[in-house]
Amino acid sequence: MAQVDPRTERSQGGAQARLTEVTRAQVKVAEVYQERCTGAVQRYVDAVKAANAPWQERTAHPMEPLDLWRDASAYWLDFTQRSILFWDTLRQRGNNWLEHEKAGKPPLLDFDWEMVADARTFERPANYALVQITPPDGIKTDPAHRPFVVIDPRAGHGPGIGGFKQDSQVGVALRAGHPVYCVIFFPEPEPGQTLADVSRAEAEFLRIVGERHPKTRKPVVIGNCQGGWASMLIGALEPDLVGPIVINGAPMSYWAGNDGENPMRYAGGMLGGTWPALLASDLGAGTFDGAYLVENFESLNPANTYFDKYYNLFSKIDTEPERFLEFERWWGGFFLMDRQEIKWIVENLFVGNNLADGDAEWSEGRAFDLRAIQSPIILFASLGDNITPPQQAFNWVADLYPTTEALKANGQVIVGLMHKSVGHLGIFVSGAVAKREHTQIVDLIEYIEHLPPGLYGMQVEEKKTNGSVHYDVLLTERRVEDLQVLQKYGRKDEGPFKVVEKTSETLASAYESFVHPFVAPMVTPAAAKVARAFNPQRAQRWAVSDLNPFLRPLKGLADMARANRAPCDNEGPMAAMEHWMAAVTSASWDFYRDLRDASVENTFFRIYGLASIGMVEEDKGGVAEEPIDVRNAPLVKEALTHIEDGDRTKGIVRAALLLMKAGTGRRRLSAMKRARDLVGKDIGLLDMSTEAARGIIREQSYIVDLEPVKALMALPKLLRTPEDRRGLLDLLDRVEGRIEANPKQITLLGEIRRLLAEDDTGGDATGEPITVTSVETPPEVRPETIVKQDSNRRSSGTRRTRATP
Repeated sequence: MAQVDPRTERSQGGAQARLTEVTRAQVKVAEVYQERCTGAVQRYVDAVKAANAPWQERTAHPMEPLDLWRDASAYWLDFTQRSILFWDTLRQRGNNWLEHEKAGKPPLLDFDWEMVADARTFERPANYALVQITPPDGIKTDPAHRPFVVIDPRAGHGPGIGGFKQDSQVGVALRAGHPVYCVIFFPEPEPGQTLADVSRAEAEFLRIVGERHPKTRKPVVIGNCQGGWASMLIGALEPDLVGPIVINGAPMSYWAGNDGENPMRYAGGMLGGTWPALLASDLGAGTFDGAYLVENFESLNPANTYFDKYYNLFSKIDTEPERFLEFERWWGGFFLMDRQEIKWIVENLFVGNNLADGDAEWSEGRAFDLRAIQSPIILFASLGDNITPPQQAFNWVADLYPTTEALKANGQVIVGLMHKSVGHLGIFVSGAVAKREHTQIVDLIEYIEHLPPGLYGMQVEEKKTNGSVHYDVLLTERRVEDLQVLQKYGRKDEGPFKVVEKTSETLASAYESFVHPFVAPMVTPAAAKVARAFNPQRAQRWAVSDLNPFLRPLKGLADMARANRAPCDNEGPMAAMEHWMAAVTSASWDFYRDLRDASVENTFFRIYGLASIGMVEEDKGGVAEEPIDVRNAPLVKEALTHIEDGDRTKGIVRAALLLMKAGTGRRRLSAMKRARDLVGKDIGLLDMSTEAARGIIREQSYIVDLEPVKALMALPKLLRTPEDRRGLLDLLDRVEGRIEANPKQITLLGEIRRLLAEDDTGGDATGEPITVTSVETPPEVRPETIVKQDSNRRSSGTRRTRATP
C-alpha cells in the first residue's frame, strides 16, 4: 500500500477545516439575512396596523352626507392652499440657494464675526480661515476666561453648524463668558492642498488664539463630526497648543458598528474601496464634489429624504417653513475637496481605518499618533446616530489602549457622554441638546484637567425644584474593557474590512495606472462646473426657483392663499385618510430601506466575510507586540521613585486621591465645585500652569493606585513642618461634613489624622497604634496590561516612525 506524505495529509486536513468553516459561515450569513428580512416584514406589518387603527376608529361611525360634503369641501380648500404654500416654500428654498451661491457661500453662523487669519495666505495655503465671534447684545465675554475654538465638519456642507442658532455650542460658550472662535472654510480648495496642510493651518490658528489670550489656559477645541477627527489630528501634531478637546459625533473607528444597525460602514466595500472617489475627482477636474457625500447621508434614510421632511412641511405649512428654510440653507451648501484630500480621507479613514491604528501618515513615514495627545478628551455620541454610531465614536479608545492601565499609564483623561436618542445632526443643532449637554460640557471644562488619568462616564442629571430645572454632572470611573458593551456580537465582524482594504488598494492601483491617465486630461474645469450644476442635489434647488419661468405665477398665488387661509379641522375623515396615506408611505420607504440594508449586509459578508476566513496576515517588517509591565512605563516608573518626595501641595493632592480611591468611583460636578470653593486656593494647584498641575495629579495618582499603603504612610514626609500638617488637618475639617463620604472614607480620614498627629507630636496622643485598614493594596498588575503596539501592526510592509512637524 502506498504511503501518504504527512505534509499532504496535513494540507488536505487544513483545506477540509477551512471548507467546513466557510460552509458554516455561509449558513450563518443566510440565517442572519432571513432574520433581517423577517424583521423588516414584521415592522412593516406593525406600522400599517398602527396606521389603520385611527382610520378604522374614525370611519366606525359614518357621517351624514351633508356633513361629509362639508368636510370634503373644507379639506380640499385647505389641501389646495397648503399645496400652493408648499411649492412656494420650495421656490423660496431655491432662491435662497441661488443667493447663497452668488454671495460665495459664507458661513451660516447666527452670530456676527470678524476675520482673524486667512490660511490662503500661509506659506502652505489651505482654504481655511479663523474668525472670532462677536458677542450679541446683552452678552459679555471675560478676557480672563479661556477661549473656545469650534471646528465644523467639511463633509460636503459648509461651516456654521456649531453656531447655527443662538442655542448652540457657540451660544453656550458665549453665555458662559468665554471668547469664541470658529474655524471656517471656503467653497473651493487651494490647488494641491492636502490634509496635512489643513492640519498645519488649524494648528497655526490655535497658536494665534493662544497669543491673543496669553494670560488664560490653552484653548478648548470643539470638533463636530469630521471636525472631531480634525481636532484630534491637531492634538497629535501640536499637543502643546491644545487644551481640552471635545469631539461630538466624530467617527474615529470606521470599521466599528453592529450588524443590522449600521449599514453605512459597508459602503466602502460595496463600492470597491477608494477608486470611485478618485473617479469622481477626475470627473470634477481634480476636485471632489461634496454633494456626493450628502447623497450618501440622505440614502441612509430614504423615507425622510424623499417623503417625511416634505410631508412634515406640507402638513405644518403655517408654522414649519421658517425652520425648514433655515436648515435647508445649510444643508444645500455643497463644498469641494481637492483630489488628494478625499483620497487621504477614504484611504485612511473610511476604508483603511488607519487613524485608530496609528498608520495615518501626514507625510511620508510620519504618522499621526493619537497617544501623543496630552489634553483631556470629551467624547459625545448618541445611540440614535446612524451616521456616526457610538461604536465608531468610542472604539478607537480600546484600539489605542488595550486596557485601562495602559490608558492611565499614558496620563490620558477621557470622558464619555452618551445621548439616548438624538440623531446625528441633533448633536450639533438641537437647542435642547445645547441647553442640557453642551452647557454641562462647558461647565465641566474648568474641572476636567484636574481629574486623575482614566476613563470616565459622564451623565447629566436633571433636577426640578420649585418649577425650575437644574442640571448636575455625575462622573463615574469606567474601564476600557467596559466599551465592549457597545458591541452586541464582539468585534470579530471587523475582520472582513481588512479584505476590503486590500481589495481597495488593488483596485485603486489599477485605476491610477490604467484609467486616471486617460480620464483626467479629458475633463476641463469648465465642463466639471457644468456637470456639478446638474447634480440632482443642486438641480432640485435651482429648478424650483425664480429661474424657472413656469413658476412665475406661484408667488402671487401663495400671497392669495395666505390672505385667505382656511385651515381644515384635522379630525375629519378626509384628514384622517391623508394621515393614513402618509403613515403607510413612510412605512413603505422604511420597508424598502430595511430590505436594502439587509441585502447589502448579506452581500458584503458573502463577498468579504467568506474571503476573510482563514486569512493569515504575514508580518513584513513590522515589530511584534512587546508586553511591558505597567510599573515600567516611563511616567509610572518615574512617579514610583518619588513616593517619599514632595511638598505640601503634593501631600494634599495625595491625601485627596487616597480619599477618592476609598470612595465609590463617582464624582459629582457640584461636589467638585464645593470642594474647590472650600479649599481650592489652599491646595496651590489653581496658581500653577495647567501642565504643572496635571503633572502633580498624574504622579500622585500613579503612586496612590499602585502603592496605596506606602503612599499613606509617607504623607508625613511630604508635609514636613507642623504648619503643613496642621494645614492639611484644617482642610480636612473644612471639607468633612460638607462633602458626602462613605464609611470607608470616614475611617481613612481618622487614619490620616492620627498619622499626622503622631508624627507631629512624636507619638500617638491616644496611645493607639496606626493600622491601615481603609486602603486596599491593588492586585498584581499583569505584564500585558500595557502593550507597546507597533504603528504598522497591520503589516503594510514598512515600519513608520511617529513624529511631529
